[in-house]
This record gives sequence, C-alpha cells and structure tokens, in this order.
Amino acid sequence: MQEFKPVKEGKVREVYDNGDSLIIVATDRISAFDHILQNKITKKGAILTQMSKFWFDYTKDIVPNHMLSVDVKDMPEFFRNENFDGNSMMCKKLEMLPIECIVRGYITGSGWESYKENGKVCGITLPEGLQESDKLPEPIYTPSTKAEIGDHDENISFEKSVEVLEKIYPGKGEDYANQIKECTIALYKKCAEYALTKGIIIADTKFEFGLDENGKVVLGDEMLTPDSSRFWPLEGYEAGKSQPSYDKQFVRDWLKANPDSDYLLPDDVIKKTIDKYEEAFALLTGKSFS
Repeated sequence: MQEFKPVKEGKVREVYDNGDSLIIVATDRISAFDHILQNKITKKGAILTQMSKFWFDYTKDIVPNHMLSVDVKDMPEFFRNENFDGNSMMCKKLEMLPIECIVRGYITGSGWESYKENGKVCGITLPEGLQESDKLPEPIYTPSTKAEIGDHDENISFEKSVEVLEKIYPGKGEDYANQIKECTIALYKKCAEYALTKGIIIADTKFEFGLDENGKVVLGDEMLTPDSSRFWPLEGYEAGKSQPSYDKQFVRDWLKANPDSDYLLPDDVIKKTIDKYEEAFALLTGKSFS
C-alpha cells in the first residue's frame, strides 16, 4: 500500500498530494487567536467536511468548485479507514489566489470595533447610527492577504487586491479581483438567504478561490463552515449586543476569560462546542450528523 505524507499542514487541515488531485483532511484540531489548542474536538473535522460538501453542491450554479468526492472509496487505499472516513475531500488541484475573500452581512467582531472608532470597516464608510450586530444595508466585501501560520492576515482594500493579483498575473489582476469579489457576494447572498429559512443568520464568512488549468476562477478550500464563518441563531437575534454563535466563540470567550489556560480547554467547553457544530449542521442540511 502506498503511504502518504501531508505536503502541507495548516492549523486545522492536512493536504495530501494524490497526483492529479489533492486530498484535504479536516482534523479534529481547533485553533483560536492563531494558536492550535491542546484539545481535539471530536467529529469536528467530519462535520466541517460534510458541511462544505453541502454548500459546494448548493452553489455550483454560481461558480465551479474544487470538490471531486468525499467518499474514501474513491481515494487511494491509505485513506480507506476511520481516520479519514467522513473528514476527507478529494479535490481538483488549483493555483490558489493569495487573497482571502471576506464578506460581511452584519457588523460584528473587528468590524464593529473599527466602526466605533471611525465609522468605517476596512476603509469602507458605513451609514451612521449602526448598532452592534446590525444587518448592513448591503453585504460588504473586505478582502485580506493570506498570512503564514503564526502571522495575522492583513485587511486590504479592493484596489490593493487588484495590485496584488496584477503583480502575479500581469494584465489580468483587475479581472480576477472583480470576478472573486462578484462570486463572493453572490455566494454569500444565496447561502445567507437559504440559511435564514433554516433559522441561522450567516453574519460573515470567507471564501478562497484558485485558477484551474485554463485560468478559470474556481472556488476552493472549505465553504461556509463554523470555522470560516459566523453563524448566529435567528431565534433571539437582536441588534445592540453580541450574539451567541454556532462557532468557536465559546472557545474564544473561555480563553479570553482564562488567560493562563495554556490553550487547554475544560471538557464542558469542548462538549458545548461539539453540540453547537452538530446543531448548525442539522439545521442547515436537514440531516442529523451521524
């Protein structure tokens, strides 16, 4: 049997080279504040992978994506065991664009902090009088550059994203920058509208795109998971305060309150986090996570 070693290891995911495709494995690791925590969150990797699959299927009319299969039977023998079953996705190889495509439909987090200071989010002036967690009149696109592990991503303007891409793809930077911006907003609108019908507000999210062998823009990475998005319950939503969420917020809040934790979480915080991920999965897909 051929052995595989990850060619790339992120905070949470491992990427394996499978010749003409990649196999992306979502582990049960969890990161917060750019640190990998000491605990594992059981089943998290599988929930994230299956959620991405759901959204990739749902949005393929907007933009093609890199997903080929989430069935380990389609993968080399090395992957056909419980370590990889459910949390692995075989994907097309893409040349990834070095821009994180962030879209915000509600004002929260770092965006809210920035708005309180100067009425802007990532250089975009917003209407006066917004409250924390307010829905924005229109979703805004606030790209950032991708940082290496341990560094923080840097928010950039749309114009700067054109420059970054133009350097790599002379004569095409503006075209690619416009395409990924338009795709980002179209994906967000379609999925946020759908999620509302299931009782979930998608406050913000990020997408990543790459180019296929013909230079066409393709959606890559993960999609609309609690790791890449802020999901809020629609029930009880009220602007003017921060919202409970279906993501790592439990973990972040606990770490903030316990600065000496050395990134080790208590069992109840882990259990609550798993429950939240499972609940979001069930609401969005209509299936309970088995």
